[in-house]
Amino acid sequence: MSVNKDFFKERDFNYDFQSVGRPPVEWESASRIPEQLVPTHCCFCGVQCGMNIKVQEGRVIGVEARDFPHNRGSLCPKGVVAYQQVEHPDRLRYPMMRRGKGQPLQRVSWDEALSYIVQRWQELQDRYGRNSIALYSGSSMTNEKCYAMGKFARAVLGTRHVDYNGRLCMSSAAVSYAQALGIDRCPFPMTDIPLTKCLLVVGSNMGECFPVMMQWVWRARDNGAALIVLDPRETPLARTADLWLPVRPGTDIAVLNAILRQIIHDGLVDEEYVRNRTHGWEEVKALVEEYTPERAQELSGVPASRILAAARLYGRADPSMILHARGIEHSTHGVNTCLACINLALARGQLGKPGGGSGMITGQGNGQGGREMGQKANQLPGYRHIDVPEHRQYTASVWGIPVDELPWEGAAAPEMIHLMAKGEIKSCMVACSNLMVSLPDNRVVQQALNNLELLIVVDFFLSETAELADVVLPCSVWVEDEGTTTNLEGRVIKTNKAADPPGEAKHDWVILVELARRLGKEQIFSYASPLDIWNELRLATKGGIADYSGITWEKIDRQGGVFWPCPTEDHPGTPRLHTERFGHPDGKARMFPIPFQPPVEEPGENFPFRLTTGRVVYHYLSGTQTRRIGFLNSQAPEPWVEIHPQAASKLGITHNEVVRLRTPRGSMQLKALLAPSIRPDTLFVPYHYGHEQAINQLTVQAVEPTVKIPEFKACVARIEKLDTPEKPLEGGYKVNYTAKDSPKMFPYTVGETKPEGDQHAKAY
Repeated sequence: MSVNKDFFKERDFNYDFQSVGRPPVEWESASRIPEQLVPTHCCFCGVQCGMNIKVQEGRVIGVEARDFPHNRGSLCPKGVVAYQQVEHPDRLRYPMMRRGKGQPLQRVSWDEALSYIVQRWQELQDRYGRNSIALYSGSSMTNEKCYAMGKFARAVLGTRHVDYNGRLCMSSAAVSYAQALGIDRCPFPMTDIPLTKCLLVVGSNMGECFPVMMQWVWRARDNGAALIVLDPRETPLARTADLWLPVRPGTDIAVLNAILRQIIHDGLVDEEYVRNRTHGWEEVKALVEEYTPERAQELSGVPASRILAAARLYGRADPSMILHARGIEHSTHGVNTCLACINLALARGQLGKPGGGSGMITGQGNGQGGREMGQKANQLPGYRHIDVPEHRQYTASVWGIPVDELPWEGAAAPEMIHLMAKGEIKSCMVACSNLMVSLPDNRVVQQALNNLELLIVVDFFLSETAELADVVLPCSVWVEDEGTTTNLEGRVIKTNKAADPPGEAKHDWVILVELARRLGKEQIFSYASPLDIWNELRLATKGGIADYSGITWEKIDRQGGVFWPCPTEDHPGTPRLHTERFGHPDGKARMFPIPFQPPVEEPGENFPFRLTTGRVVYHYLSGTQTRRIGFLNSQAPEPWVEIHPQAASKLGITHNEVVRLRTPRGSMQLKALLAPSIRPDTLFVPYHYGHEQAINQLTVQAVEPTVKIPEFKACVARIEKLDTPEKPLEGGYKVNYTAKDSPKMFPYTVGETKPEGDQHAKAY
């Protein structure tokens, strides 16, 4: 390597090359060992940015952005430092066990840990039945691992209880798109965004949650696109918008219905499209008539004039696009709010147009692929459904088991907690998920986990959930294995191995293979590599809605990713859906009349605020990974509560003052951030923190009745100065459910096991 010292001198940098704290070097002859660049993708959000991992002498030393089709050489703050997990001192490097309840975790051999798990599982299933064991998985893993988790639960353990943390993220959006369009996938690629003339963003803080995706929004803006943002907070994106609609948390349906009503009154409906390509329009048209801008203002807090302006800005644009995320999906009526977005796009005839439509922004890195691979409570690989006889028969034939040995639908993730508390689930294996941070009312979660006879956690850091485990098994991070993920567009991409797992840590799929062997199931669960799993996965999805059968690893590399469905190896993939027909058998979309539904809790005298939660740019999900990376943690080391200055002034609260935040579930202390960018009746707390800093100590357990996604984005709260006496406050707020519904809003008694073949979630 040769360096021109005069370059610096000529620019008056005044740099002393001999005083840098190390022996002087001969610049003209200095050299270093070449770096190897391993192409892969970021492990964090659903964008899945392309990157190269830098490897030197077998060690990961850095990262650089890759010029991949959807990130074009950009990385966000998390992506830039993601590689620092690999050799982090907190990495789990060997198995640990407790030699009795209440005893500390101790290092053990793999043989002892796996033998103990198998022995206890066999004892529990002999005594209580095969459904006494559950598997709770994650969507930050590869498609191959997600597939293996679902197959292991159903074919090896024979349990019906398997679900994943995408239940807490994407399940309401998934169901709405399956119901309305017949396919659960964002219908267009990110590169369609610059083609739109109007972008309506509903419940998404894209600037912080998906920073690299913002380049496509800016390109749309450069091309003249209008921007409307519907959100309780004036997020970085909302500050740049033509219109910000400051909605009360959980009341978006009223605004969306009012926009559709105005579009009808202004004669902006694409009548031919609606007539030829949809069902249900007349019912929708009749229902939204009562949602005048004035009524929507009363229900949502958004000024009627802004609703009217939004309707005309969106309604007159062609093409127009809607993007939505957890702001509306984390709700007891999340499915219906997503359907209201789809109604708008269908009424304008936008689905299938370049630059048009409605799409969800998937949160987790493999949130899309994770729900297609068969680890979801009611699904089999390829988006087949566990209660459809021909789907069951096909999957059983691929797995090599009799169809009558294939379990039926089990409990959704939040329901598992109640089955654990009741004692029906005796053991749970948790893989790459952190229930103690991510589930609502986490004191109930801790009681349920402590009630288990055997809790096993597979992870690469000792998460808050792993701290409670009886057995902890160390696994690999994303650059220590290879496989595929499916990003928020439906683009299947390839990750590659850059390093070996540290110490005694193993790949997640290797752990499952060894457990299957010890359980006597190696005949149906024996893989030598992720490629073996991939090729079986392709066969298992063949003919399904999410058909991966025509996708090979070589094809992914050659094309820069492949969009499913891709039914044959000579098929190019499907970047844009619904250009001619929708996914239902008759090719038509379904429109659904969506009445306004309030959140389960509404403010009153004792709890006057609405509390909402969300991400910040420096952290990801439960923070298990990002809270350990120095730069990210230094930027946001602890949570805070955002409160409008007007509201703070009335309470005598100053900026950065430590306050007490209370909900009907309890209280916590944190600093107040005075933010004029939030509604005066709303509070916001980020959710990435653990133990006493976890906001899910305070959130409500209520869930959406069909898909069981929790109500993370709206519950009642109050904020107090610390010198205010802590005393029980009962009532003083409205609860929008009846006793017979139960606060959990399940379609059956809490803790009751579903009957075999229960049909309540069919086709979802």
